[in-house]
Amino acid sequence: MSRLELRALRSRLAGPFDLTLEAGGILTITGPSGAGKSVFLRMVADLDPSEGDVLLDGVSRRTVTGPAWRSRVVYAAAEPGWWDERVGEHFRRAPVALAERLGLRPGLFDQLVRQCSTGERQRLALLRALELDPAVLLLDEPSAALDPGATAAVEALLRERCEAGMALLLVTHDRSQADRLGGSTMRLKGGLLLPV
Repeated sequence: MSRLELRALRSRLAGPFDLTLEAGGILTITGPSGAGKSVFLRMVADLDPSEGDVLLDGVSRRTVTGPAWRSRVVYAAAEPGWWDERVGEHFRRAPVALAERLGLRPGLFDQLVRQCSTGERQRLALLRALELDPAVLLLDEPSAALDPGATAAVEALLRERCEAGMALLLVTHDRSQADRLGGSTMRLKGGLLLPV
């Protein structure tokens, strides 16, 4: 059984999209700015209006509430939102060991979000998404603000999670990142997903 399946998913801006992603599968989506890559991810996450259907492990999202869906199909935006001033308030328990793997210092969880660099916030948002133990992770430019070392650490963690069964749908402008992560790559152009 597939982990994620899209059936004629579409909006007035894009689609229809039909695809299947197995457990552990990685699909990287490239395309020019403004092509609708973020909108596509938001449609899968049930954050933007759409028609058609999306299934997780054979179960239609029509049969579950939006919050329940988004707890299993987790979307991490390119510019993450923060609802509290302190970093640690965004986590049930500070993932210190994982943070250190991503080059983040443990004291970061005690400081204010506004004191964090863009790259630190980007990695923290990834950790926040992974804390939910998603079946499918939807990532929008997860390493755009990172140096090569931090990017490599993020990619290693993502590959590890995929090897454990998480499916990954990732948007990036970095074609070499798609190559490094493996899996499949498609290009969003003219509202459609096309093979690369």
